[in-house]
Amino acid sequence: MAQPTQGRIGRKTKPLVICRDFPAPRALVFQAWSSADHMRRWFCPAHFTVPHATVDFRPGGVCEICMRAPDGQEFWSTGHYLEIVPPERLVFTLGIGGRNDEPQFTALTTVTFEDNAGTTRMTVQQAYEIFDETALGAIDGAPEGWRTTLDKLEQEVARIQVSESHSVVHGSFSLKRTYDASPAQVFRALSDRAAKARWFEGGEGYVVLEREMDVRPGGRERLRGRWASGVVSTFDAVYYDVVPNARLVYAYEMSLDDRKISVSLATIELKPAGTGTQLVVTEQTVFLDGYDDGGSRERGTGVLLDRLGASLRN
Repeated sequence: MAQPTQGRIGRKTKPLVICRDFPAPRALVFQAWSSADHMRRWFCPAHFTVPHATVDFRPGGVCEICMRAPDGQEFWSTGHYLEIVPPERLVFTLGIGGRNDEPQFTALTTVTFEDNAGTTRMTVQQAYEIFDETALGAIDGAPEGWRTTLDKLEQEVARIQVSESHSVVHGSFSLKRTYDASPAQVFRALSDRAAKARWFEGGEGYVVLEREMDVRPGGRERLRGRWASGVVSTFDAVYYDVVPNARLVYAYEMSLDDRKISVSLATIELKPAGTGTQLVVTEQTVFLDGYDDGGSRERGTGVLLDRLGASLRN
């Protein structure tokens, strides 16, 4: 991870200055810079993601960002916060790219936040010091990179505004599947830790960080994993009713990073269907504080049920 090497002398370039007006209070726009959770959502150009961010938001604290390109290539930058004056001014430095802990260039970034007729005018000034001439292409592309990055910042500021409204949205769905397996086999796939691990996870690029399972009245189930985007999701359930080979009733919370996004009540019923089993899952969910589900919970549950069926065939 690149850090400026003491004593190196580079070539300085003309600073970049870019402004953007946000229809939000200064404190809220400033907040979007203040934590790793926020920065992972927006601190990268279009089509890039931030799988890793460390933000120790205090003067002298470390700022470390990994940006991942669409082709999977990763670009690391590491620096420190020099000045933090909420909600007016932020100054930090980053060493970017390079090998052997020596950056291709450093960027000294100064961000100011001003009230502007009911909106916030944010100005980013970035001064560069070049140590490797191959970095000039990246600096030439900085204005466009910042433009699309600030587009993402607008979305994050809007998300924070909605989330702080403490809203709730109710949703429900019911899905059916018929499997060529006995109720006992299907119930095992739902209640046995090893059997459920074959289908109950995020798929390609998903890394399981924690898995617990105790299927009994009062028992808990927990699955925590990191997606390819770097976001960590947590499924945390409590079982209330367990009828072997026939029924499961449980409640669960879902979180993304440190943000709780929903609380659900779920029922799974198993019924003989010829030589197989019909499964019916019904969920009632409360989505919290502006989280926009857009039907993804129902679609995701359908994908998991199809994976369950595939696990029964293998």
